[in-house]
Amino acid sequence: MEQIVYISTARALPDGEMLASILSASRRNNLRDGLSGLLVVGGRRFLQLLEGPAEACERAYARIREDDRHFALVELGRKSITRCTFASWEMGFEQASDDNLEAMVDRLVAHVDDPSIAAQFRSFAQLHSTAA
Repeated sequence: MEQIVYISTARALPDGEMLASILSASRRNNLRDGLSGLLVVGGRRFLQLLEGPAEACERAYARIREDDRHFALVELGRKSITRCTFASWEMGFEQASDDNLEAMVDRLVAHVDDPSIAAQFRSFAQLHSTAA
């Protein structure tokens, strides 16, 4: 099993329709492929963790890299894992405004055992929160 964490920038400020489209396709594909993960949006930036069987994870990541709704995709981490951090979510997501992004992320990563994963998401939220 593999885990990939990446960050990217949306070409346009994501609206409800764009996010719904991304989440619908992600959840459908991830359910089919046995993948799970978490997506956090702060302004035009996306932070996503994708995890599951290595080949399926790589195929999904290749699709993500080709998606023209975003650019400047940077892989922050990739590692082999023995169990999924977000196994119960085809793609975890919760809508937040920039002023409550930190609180929302704290709730989403409260159960995460890996301190580096929790720190990446908390740092992202802190940087992209208007309260920062």
